[in-house]
Amino acid sequence: MTEPTRNIFAQLPFDMTFEEVTDLLKAPGVRVERIVSRGHASPDDYWYDQDEGEWVMVVAGGARLRIEGERQDRTLLAGDWLYLAPHVRHRVTWTDPDHDTIWLAVFHPVAQ
Repeated sequence: MTEPTRNIFAQLPFDMTFEEVTDLLKAPGVRVERIVSRGHASPDDYWYDQDEGEWVMVVAGGARLRIEGERQDRTLLAGDWLYLAPHVRHRVTWTDPDHDTIWLAVFHPVAQ
């Protein structure tokens, strides 16, 4: 059976007290998430350190991402994407406080 057509901009959260993460697809070997941020950032002492590879794109809005070992944050605007290999420690240092930042993230396991 074919799934209905959906839109990444549909049903955006109104209350942005917390960042919202929605699974768009979960299947063996892959997970696709929509993440909506508005003024959210990782806690100062927190680093993502994932067993999975992550391809991430900013669909709308803007963000800054710090990758451990790099001297400067990376600025990501609508259309910008990057690949984070497993265990590349990273954190979000800023998202636009006045507009939604919509991320599309694709996670996949890596053979051990």
